[in-house]
Amino acid sequence: MRPFAFLIAALSLFAGAFAVDIQKSVIISYPDSTPDSVVDQAKKAIIDGGGMITHEYHLIKGFAAKVGEKALDTIAAWGKEHNALIEEDQVVKGL
Repeated sequence: MRPFAFLIAALSLFAGAFAVDIQKSVIISYPDSTPDSVVDQAKKAIIDGGGMITHEYHLIKGFAAKVGEKALDTIAAWGKEHNALIEEDQVVKGL
């Protein structure tokens, strides 16, 4: 009975290690006073997490990206100090 329980636990860990992180389309913006290194660090975290930068903005300090929830949580924690705004990218419809 014990080997069976061990096998079930091992398979559960294996499945969890290879779980797919759901990608979200987001827009991340920062106040103009935010150092560029903070924005660059966020972009690197997205790319390292398997996401991609889809657009970089020049009128505001920010970018659009497709990012996994794990990387997004990390970026949100870093962004609190710099008042980062993270919002889901959506289609805006007029009246």
